[in-house]
Amino acid sequence: MDTNIKQPGTFSKLLRYCRSHIPVVLIAVISAALGTVLTLLGPDQLKEMTDLITQGIVTGIDLDAVASIGLFLVAIYAISAGLSLLQGLIMSSVTQKVSKRLRGDLARKMNKLPISYYNNSTTGDILSRVTNDVDTIGQALNQSVGMLVTAAAMFVGSIVMMLKTNVIMTITAIVATIIGFALMSVIMKKSQKYFQSQQEYLGKINGHVEEVYTGHTVVKAYNAEAQMRDTFEGLNQNLKTSAFKAQFLSGLMMPIMMFIGNLGFVAVCVAGAILATNGDISFGVIVAFMMYVRFFTQPLSQIAQAAQSLQSASAASKRVFEFLEAEEMDDESHKAVQLTNAAGHVKFDHVQFAYEGTDKLVIKDFSTEVKPGQKIAIVGPTGAGKTTLVNLLIRFNELTGGEIYIDDTPISSLTRENIHDQFCMVLQDTWLFEGTIRENLVYNQTGITDQQLQNACKSVGLHHFIQTLSAGYDTVLNDKVNLSAGQKQQLTIARAMLKNAPMLILDEATSSVDTRTELLIQQAMDQLMEGRTSFVIAHRLSTIKNADVILVLKDGDILESGSHTELLAKNGFYAELYNSQFEQAS
Repeated sequence: MDTNIKQPGTFSKLLRYCRSHIPVVLIAVISAALGTVLTLLGPDQLKEMTDLITQGIVTGIDLDAVASIGLFLVAIYAISAGLSLLQGLIMSSVTQKVSKRLRGDLARKMNKLPISYYNNSTTGDILSRVTNDVDTIGQALNQSVGMLVTAAAMFVGSIVMMLKTNVIMTITAIVATIIGFALMSVIMKKSQKYFQSQQEYLGKINGHVEEVYTGHTVVKAYNAEAQMRDTFEGLNQNLKTSAFKAQFLSGLMMPIMMFIGNLGFVAVCVAGAILATNGDISFGVIVAFMMYVRFFTQPLSQIAQAAQSLQSASAASKRVFEFLEAEEMDDESHKAVQLTNAAGHVKFDHVQFAYEGTDKLVIKDFSTEVKPGQKIAIVGPTGAGKTTLVNLLIRFNELTGGEIYIDDTPISSLTRENIHDQFCMVLQDTWLFEGTIRENLVYNQTGITDQQLQNACKSVGLHHFIQTLSAGYDTVLNDKVNLSAGQKQQLTIARAMLKNAPMLILDEATSSVDTRTELLIQQAMDQLMEGRTSFVIAHRLSTIKNADVILVLKDGDILESGSHTELLAKNGFYAELYNSQFEQAS
């Protein structure tokens, strides 16, 4: 395989998103160019009007000719303004459509990436790509394309018109302008590093504030407010210093531009006065050149601004396309095998697993067989591979070796969606979205009646609490509705009960509830587990006494297996774990 094949550049990839809008963009570009060309015609007409008035002072003013030229100028500027408006409308529409498409592709990409990608990336970084980076691209496209076209047309056109009018004065204006722009380029190079430093410290402050706000209870509990404030003050001072230097140097640009313009005006006036005195040019040429100098200096500053904006867009595009080009999960559209309603016979056959990027096996050689309807408890110390084993069962992670079978069908031949349909889950980390309690309970399910909803909540002891809320089951969950960790856990358990899938996974489902609620939930879980194959991960061993089989994991292997009574009788590792918990409790 040739690794030297040149990959498409960032702007080439971005162009693909704009390809369908190219005809409309061309209209905007042509509108901008035409508007600029029409604007450039103005000074020539102004020159003629000035010459007419100058001649009229001696011989009499031709008011008809002056009026005709004046109306022509009004028409030129009106058409130019209309074309500029059309260009703005088109570019705004195109950039918003491109931004919308980028966000849509990013959202679809999220569902195609493996869990390992999210394990190696921070939530804030992914959110930044979807929001800030896409907005940066949209703003840069909206501002830069039209500005570059207008500036380029204005720059080339003004030089052509100036050379056409008078070569000597053109050279005078260019030399005067070059001196000013040499000074401006020096300032731009100096200010660039301070702008980068400003953004860097701004990001650090945002991260620090988010960190402190998220853990504000811990900060207060440890009386660490002064330490956090000192850290903030240091970052804030660095941001102030960088921002001051960046803004100060940036603030010099406008005075320099005024200096360049005035320098050009003075040079043109001096050169023009000499030429006019010698009779080489008329007074109208000087007036026209004063406007051409403004048209000549203005686009150079616009090009510099557009280049800076495009650099930001390039950096943002690189991050966006890096995400879009990340390796996806394998396409499973070709898989035809389907499980409609699994009986729950599960077999682990010499299962091995290592996380991506490492050869160290987390699950070394796991084999066991689970009969339909059995309650399987998985216990062991932290890091033994309990949650990893369940993630392999539902294909959140892919096997490194071996195979898992559901009803004698290898899970590798089933689609992930089909496997997920066979399980209802309650994870250790609760997840609720901003919506009503009803919407959270019936998440992505249809045909759930109010009675079923209430029965599920009664089973987990949540129905009475929901009735005390202002809108009952239609109460919107947000910052104003304070749910305890245990109540959130109860909601997710009720959600799993409503799904009514043939198999069940409980990952520390009662870790956040009190003893009384735990007993109530345990009774509901026992009812839910009847006739279902259940996999229960538990640290509190008292909750899995009635399991049919208890698998004791250590370092990715089954150390012991059997019922609670059998394992206690062995007086092995499980008995040691169980007894240690009761010793701690006493």
